[in-house]
Amino acid sequence: MSAGITVAIIEDHALVREGLRLILQGEPGVQIVGEAADVADAFTLVEDTAPDVALVDLTLGDADGIPLLRGLGVRFPATRTVALTMHADSETVRQAFLAGASGYVVKGAARAELIAAIRAVARGDRYVHSAVAGTVLDDSLRWLRHGEMLSPREREVLRLLASGRTAAEASRILGISAHTVRRHIANLAAKLGVRGRVALVRYAIEHQLVRDEG
Repeated sequence: MSAGITVAIIEDHALVREGLRLILQGEPGVQIVGEAADVADAFTLVEDTAPDVALVDLTLGDADGIPLLRGLGVRFPATRTVALTMHADSETVRQAFLAGASGYVVKGAARAELIAAIRAVARGDRYVHSAVAGTVLDDSLRWLRHGEMLSPREREVLRLLASGRTAAEASRILGISAHTVRRHIANLAAKLGVRGRVALVRYAIEHQLVRDEG
């Protein structure tokens, strides 16, 4: 019989950590092995406890959790990660899975969904929260049907950058976090095969990717 699933909680808000702890403590076969509130402590925690699953907040203070997911995957491949975040957009979901996450759960999820995510990734499966599953499917179908290289949101970010806006200004204009804007920029650079914001904007203008569509 299985000894149970060991879980580490990586979340910078004490109240959220407490809520997660209360949920998981009452779940049969699930054991919390520790908690961390920042990136440095997260690596130490996972190294010391070798949990089966790490719940990882994608915004740890001023730090972006995406690089943390990637780092945990490289250093501790036996620990599977579940991204835990308030962001439900397809781009953040894509970036989380590309960084090595095995599951994705939006904060505010029902207890049953969080437990289902933990159990799914612990047995080697992937899990996408129902709140974002439809968005992810629509995004995938759009790529399959139309072969579009860039998502509508990526085009919006690119258009703002080409007009001289900074990442911070794009964040305010689009009503999304600065972390999300930076992920869009990184993903744009990877898709277009360029390095640096100047080269990104030059490529977009030369290939008419930022024409006024209004």
